Amino acid sequence: VQLQASGGGSVQAGGSLRLSCASSGIIASTFWSSTGAWYRQAPGKQRELVASIDGSGLANYGDAAKGRFTISRDNRRRTLSLQLDSLQSEDTAIYYCNMNHYWGQGTLVTVSS
Repeated sequence: VQLQASGGGSVQAGGSLRLSCASSGIIASTFWSSTGAWYRQAPGKQRELVASIDGSGLANYGDAAKGRFTISRDNRRRTLSLQLDSLQSEDTAIYYCNMNHYWGQGTLVTVSS
């Protein structure tokens, strides 16, 4: 199984980005039943949960993400997405997608104030 994250970049504070995570090598029924998640790790800090979404579409958000970020999934395409709105400088981090014990390689989000 491989997870490929993309969509990171540099934006100014208040801007938006949409991250995507494409999966490969995972059978459909496993993807549909698995919880997918996005984590992030800022320089000098521990990795933290941003948001997760279970197979039914029920989402859970970390405190920093509530009201600003939206996680979604496309079970047919076997992808995860994370919409980042109202970005702030403290959102600068490498964002990783996760499913079961598999991790994507990370995509860098840089927010300038």
